Amino acid sequence: MSDRRDTLVSSDLGLLRAIEDDELELILSWRNAPTVRQNMYTRHEISLEEHLAWWHRVRGRQDQHYFLYEHDGQPLGVVSFTQVHAKDANASWAFYASPEAPRGTGSRMEFLALEHAFGGLMLHKLYCEVLAFNEPVINLHKKFGFSVEGILREQHRVDDTYVDVIRLGILHPEWEAMRDTLYRKLSSKQ
Repeated sequence: MSDRRDTLVSSDLGLLRAIEDDELELILSWRNAPTVRQNMYTRHEISLEEHLAWWHRVRGRQDQHYFLYEHDGQPLGVVSFTQVHAKDANASWAFYASPEAPRGTGSRMEFLALEHAFGGLMLHKLYCEVLAFNEPVINLHKKFGFSVEGILREQHRVDDTYVDVIRLGILHPEWEAMRDTLYRKLSSKQ
């Protein structure tokens, strides 16, 4: 990522843009919020040093892309694409919003992420993994056309319990088939 405000996807739903170094502490505060941490693979509180070391490792990688989501000039979340595989035209993605983000932020972020995945990254398939107890996010992905592709039974340990991980995916033609309808719905709610 560069330190410029490169806009990758922009619409009345907001924009995805490059993360600036001076925004890393804000992003860390969102990531460390208990409501965000409880739904992540890494659940401990992340130190600033750990966060900066992570950023230093990932910022120049070609197979990982991290963006800030902004709406009406307000930073509200992070969208990431990892395991970007050019030959197979697929990638994994994830997102999280500021705990103070207004209702509907996740839907707007998801729409813009799908726009970038299939329009910017030129992917054929986008996939993700969600901890099974995070039903609101599973349902959100389904609303956007993702299909459950598998259940990784008791794949991840949370405290003293093993939980399932739900794998979801969407193909480019599936997104194209529902894109306009979803855009109209999201635009009418603003």
